[in-house]
This record gives sequence, structure tokens and C-alpha cells, in this order.
Amino acid sequence: MPSGKLRLGDLQLKILRVLWSSGECGVTDVHQVIGPAKYAYTTVATMLRKMEARKLVAHRVEGRRFVYYPLVREGAVTRSAAAEFVDRIFRGSLTAAVCQLLDSRDVSREELEALERLIAERKEADPPARPQGS
Repeated sequence: MPSGKLRLGDLQLKILRVLWSSGECGVTDVHQVIGPAKYAYTTVATMLRKMEARKLVAHRVEGRRFVYYPLVREGAVTRSAAAEFVDRIFRGSLTAAVCQLLDSRDVSREELEALERLIAERKEADPPARPQGS
């Protein structure tokens, strides 16, 4: 399994989402789900081979077809993408990232309450470090 940053293009992410939801699929199945009008079958097949070379997916042989399955978990991909987003766009400032998201999106009361609960849980689980000299 790859470690560290998991930089994925849009097509790679679409393919992984299909595999995460189904567990495993042949190229034809993936192609049908992501949109035959948008991507050629050969494009999907080539991308799966490239993703296998990167150890993002693997395959087993079933008759004459390759059946692909994910080697990376969705959580690992989302954590990596979120960390890269905060680092690249907001120079590592989680506060700046959250402020921008709150300013640029409609946020329901329920979402704000959920965020408050998450922050409270994090404070309890991992109290902030004491200033030096205390």
C-alpha cells in the first residue's frame, strides 16, 4: 500500500469510489458506473493499470477478465487530500481553512452543532499542550 501523500486525479478518485462501494469490479463495470459517454473503455482500462502500478488497486483473474479491488482505504485518501489542501492552500493553517469554508458555504445549525461537538470531543481526548514554563 502506498504511504504518505495519495495524490489522485479526478478519474482515479471516481474509479476508487466505484471500487469502495462495490468491493471489486471488472473494467466494464467501472466504465458503466463512471459514464461511458464521458470516458472511453480503453481510458478506464489504462487508468486501472496505472493505478495498479502505484499500488492503489490490484486485480485477480476471473475467466478472461481482470477483477479489480482497492488497496487503499477511503479514509486514507480523504486524510491525505485534506492535509494536502490545508498545507498547500492555507499554508498549514487549519483555522484559516475552516474560516474560509464557513464563509464560503451555507452551514446549517445542525452542521455547526456537529462541529462544536467534534471540537469538544477533541479537546477532551487531546488537551492542548501547556505553555513552557508553567
